[in-house]
Amino acid sequence: MSKILVIHGPNLNLLGEREQDVYGKITLEEINRTLEKRAQAHGLQLEIIQSNHEGEIVDTIGQVKRHRFKAILINPAAYTHTSVAIRDAIAAVDIPAVEVHLSNIYAREDFRKTSLIAPVCRGQVTGFGPKSYVLGLEAILGLIEL
Repeated sequence: MSKILVIHGPNLNLLGEREQDVYGKITLEEINRTLEKRAQAHGLQLEIIQSNHEGEIVDTIGQVKRHRFKAILINPAAYTHTSVAIRDAIAAVDIPAVEVHLSNIYAREDFRKTSLIAPVCRGQVTGFGPKSYVLGLEAILGLIEL
């Protein structure tokens, strides 16, 4: 069974409570349940983490080969625009990664329109709410060729 690492970045633990006009009312737990169902239907195993700490995310990415992950699905959240460390960690592990965002980062504030992470990912899904995660997982299915 192929293993996929799902990483939720800072403040995503507050989904359903924060800025509902931007992120909607869905909770992170609901997103995770949807992903788990999709993964099981395709014979995938997910390991899901959420962290507000950049170093923890970098450490987790650095261990993907040791834990035999085939791909990374990541919503780096605010670290999208600031983290060279996460960018470099993804580049270093050399496995397919897909970046996802609930909101369309290109339709928001100017500082959100730059992703430091996207250039080291195979692709990016942005602006489809919780479906961004599902679309990202579908993209990974094509990348790892089950």
